[in-house]
Amino acid sequence: MAAKILMVTGDAAESLEVLHPYLRLREEGYDVHIAAPARKKLQLVLHDFEPGFDTYTEKPGYTWPADLAFSEVDPGAYVALVIPGGRAPEYLRNDPELRKILKAFFDSDRPIAQIGHGALLTAAIGGLVGRRVTAFPALELDMQAAGATFRDADTVVDGTLVSARAWPDISRWMREFIDVLRAKAPVT
Repeated sequence: MAAKILMVTGDAAESLEVLHPYLRLREEGYDVHIAAPARKKLQLVLHDFEPGFDTYTEKPGYTWPADLAFSEVDPGAYVALVIPGGRAPEYLRNDPELRKILKAFFDSDRPIAQIGHGALLTAAIGGLVGRRVTAFPALELDMQAAGATFRDADTVVDGTLVSARAWPDISRWMREFIDVLRAKAPVT
């Protein structure tokens, strides 16, 4: 049986930050499960930059099913965790079931990949204190307030935590995360 990886997300997650790691980790032989507040079809979004805009724009993206609800997750059944960004982390960080899941992964030092606004979730449980991370650049002050050292780099590896800024950095982010997985949680 393949090692299992959990991805936690919700509506308004960035399409590329969900689908690229989902498919890439399956290519590596991992069984990837997506958890959300409820079992449902999630509405993902596309973020892009428009000339003259001070921030990114958001458009409807793909839909994708959540395999299970946060309340159904047994964190011990998974070797690693992936946290996509987008707008979803802004409201997901308030979910007590999700915070329990995140804490279980940090407490056991299992591999965690977070990208973009996904860092808001790990910040919400105190998981970034003393860590080096990157995130969407507008979150620099949030990362510092969470006790992290922020680096404006495409990818930062701090032990088993692999972080990236946003979807343009996905390829390097996944390469670095797969290196951590191969060392800590190889496919069985």
